[in-house]
Amino acid sequence: MNELYAQHFAELARFCSMLCRDGEKGTDLAQETFLRALEHADRLSALSANEQRAWLYRTAKNLFLDEARRNARFLKRRQLLYEGEGAEESGYAQTEAYLLLGRLPPDMQTLFRMRYLEGYSAAELGELFHMPPATVRTKLSRARQLLRKELYT
Repeated sequence: MNELYAQHFAELARFCSMLCRDGEKGTDLAQETFLRALEHADRLSALSANEQRAWLYRTAKNLFLDEARRNARFLKRRQLLYEGEGAEESGYAQTEAYLLLGRLPPDMQTLFRMRYLEGYSAAELGELFHMPPATVRTKLSRARQLLRKELYT
């Protein structure tokens, strides 16, 4: 793995910087790509040098696209949330939403915020928090039930 890193990191970081149009974000993306490479070291070791290089570039591109999709979902939800509201009203609504979320247990707050405000999927959250996506969906369902109870009682 050290050899793969030494051979390809600088080149991959430049590629990622061009994708992100930001040097620091590009370096972060390249590092994330190599973290994925560590997770899949057994798979990579069976590939030729050219296939390993292609795997790195494909993984970097997929990570970039995943982040872009997440950002697009977040922006779309944010736009829908504030569409048609005045600045004062939207500020009030946002404050009210955060106060309401504060009534959830901390783990549910985090999952709820990341799922509905930041756009992560249940599968992504499951991977991040080391739990099956079904468990994430169950926790989110309980969080919605608690929020409904808070809102309507």
